[in-house]
Amino acid sequence: MTDPLMEIVQQQGIVLLDGGLATLLEARGHRLDSQLWSAKMLIDSPEEIRVAHRTFLEAGADCITTVTYQASYEGFARLGLDQADADDLLILSVALAQEAVEEFLASTASSSPRMHPLVGASIGPYGAFLADGSEYNGHYKINRHELEDFHVRRFTTLATSCADLLAFETIPSFNEAKVLLELLEKSQETYGWMSFSCRDGSHLSDGTPIEVAVELCEDAERLVGIGINCTAPRFMEELIRRIKSKTDSLIIVYPNSGESWNAEEKIWQKSETQEEENWVGMAEEWHNAGARVIGGCCRIGPDIIRKTRERLIT
Repeated sequence: MTDPLMEIVQQQGIVLLDGGLATLLEARGHRLDSQLWSAKMLIDSPEEIRVAHRTFLEAGADCITTVTYQASYEGFARLGLDQADADDLLILSVALAQEAVEEFLASTASSSPRMHPLVGASIGPYGAFLADGSEYNGHYKINRHELEDFHVRRFTTLATSCADLLAFETIPSFNEAKVLLELLEKSQETYGWMSFSCRDGSHLSDGTPIEVAVELCEDAERLVGIGINCTAPRFMEELIRRIKSKTDSLIIVYPNSGESWNAEEKIWQKSETQEEENWVGMAEEWHNAGARVIGGCCRIGPDIIRKTRERLIT
């Protein structure tokens, strides 16, 4: 097996990720106020997920991530679904993304051929399941073994799916990253990337220096990239510089729009700096700083991804 991200980087110099899948689903009129967030769409309207994936591919994404960020067995159980039912929904999430890829390739083969887009199976943090904003601080009230128990079955299901790689996303703490890397180590044929949430330009959300987190990742086999997501764009350049000082791995960045999440009211609040207005220009700066996998997270829609491709990929 070969590193799927590097193949695209070698061909076009960059991998363009998608944007906020939930952002697009909300823009299409769907309410995502369940604790399962966008993962509940696997039950309510799976066809809409496929359409959203296709929209990001048409905007220029080389890699799309599944709707499983906030999916959990505990969350599905609250709706009366057992673990086998949840397994089926996780596999469905990958199938929907793969279907969108195949449809996109079939529609563009003669006009504007592109490299085969990838599907990353999204694995969010324990804090996403809590739905209390703790993916932005990493302050969990469980021990390490409980954290592993939470992750292991979802990891195994997605790792054995037909996804091209796993996307560990918005990981706020050193301890959670360690648990996920140990699971990846046990898997023999699975690639993945590790993307942290950060509170500033030098620390994970739990306060761990980013350099320490990168050192943890350095020896992980089949980890194809290290980066940051769902973090304010203004912190990206410094984080890239700090990551680059500790690794030769691909650097991945897909920040949000610069708005902040109010966990109590469950709304996004505008930032004073209005970073979203210059997001595409900043993406070019991230590329110049050394990031080779770039995309968007919350509040970043297809139009920004399209403009980013036009700016960064000739």
